[in-house]
Amino acid sequence: MSDRQEKLSTLDLVHDLATLDQALYETVTVTRTPTLDTALRRLSAAADHSKLSFAVAGLLALRGGRPRRAAALGVAAIGVASASANLLGKRLVRRPRPHRAVDSPFPHRHVPMPDSASFPSGHTASAVAFAAAVGPTLPVAAVPLGLLACAVGYSRVHTGVHYPGDVVAGALLGTGAAALVLATVGRQDD
Repeated sequence: MSDRQEKLSTLDLVHDLATLDQALYETVTVTRTPTLDTALRRLSAAADHSKLSFAVAGLLALRGGRPRRAAALGVAAIGVASASANLLGKRLVRRPRPHRAVDSPFPHRHVPMPDSASFPSGHTASAVAFAAAVGPTLPVAAVPLGLLACAVGYSRVHTGVHYPGDVVAGALLGTGAAALVLATVGRQDD
């Protein structure tokens, strides 16, 4: 395969992924889910500025020992993920937020549209980073926090502020942030 064919193939793949991303977003926006709308809007708002994760970290820290260590690791991972998403990712990619039609069938599910770029999802990056950093130290919390992080990510699509690809990228970034924190702390413990 020539360099030109490789570039075209890569561009075709990127175009196909963007098309799929848009189609998934649009499918969510026109799907009637009245029972979920309020709950996901509230969850999305509770995850603003990692408030939900910081609340969990505070509760864990009160217990001392391993839970306190897990909380500290989780908070450190939030810091790395948030800085990576908001100071690097959003400024480098500059993807516009999803368009909300004036005649949206479910405008009551929306949260306020942030001014920042769409890619990657900082909410998802931080929620996943917290869950992925806490889990290895406190295994009993791994599944509940992982499910919560998934719900936060989906809530950002459901409430109309992110494309699914933004959420996937945020999850990958959050996982990487947690791995970096855990590896750094692991080296210091040796």
